[in-house]
Amino acid sequence: MLQRQPQPGSWSMGQVYVHIIGDTAWFADQMEACLLNNINSEQEMHEHAKAIFRNNRFPDGPLENPANAGMPQPQSREALLQGLTAIHEKVNRLYARFDFSAATGKTEHPGFRFFNAAEWLQFAEMHMRHHQRQKQRIDDALFAR
Repeated sequence: MLQRQPQPGSWSMGQVYVHIIGDTAWFADQMEACLLNNINSEQEMHEHAKAIFRNNRFPDGPLENPANAGMPQPQSREALLQGLTAIHEKVNRLYARFDFSAATGKTEHPGFRFFNAAEWLQFAEMHMRHHQRQKQRIDDALFAR
């Protein structure tokens, strides 16, 4: 079921999880870089990003991202669980070790410009909620009666 696509050209749930793991692991690396130094502290996020943060959510519906073309299917359910667990543990370690609210370093998102550690954490959570809505659409399509 993880590899079943609700329609041709759309992602399976497994592909959604592969995407979430890859992106969120990268977001966690960005958080760590922001926590470890003060580079780019004067840089700003893009106006589109400011709107997303103001609304505390991504726009509803599918988003176009050329970097996501050809998303692979997962190797296994266990690999997905390991990936999600590793991210959870890393973010918890960072949060226990550092004061996110005091960190001033920023790193660059490829489309939205610069975020600090707390913004990367918020962005990761908004990203996860966006894909929870996508999961619901996939479930609705696969299990429609």
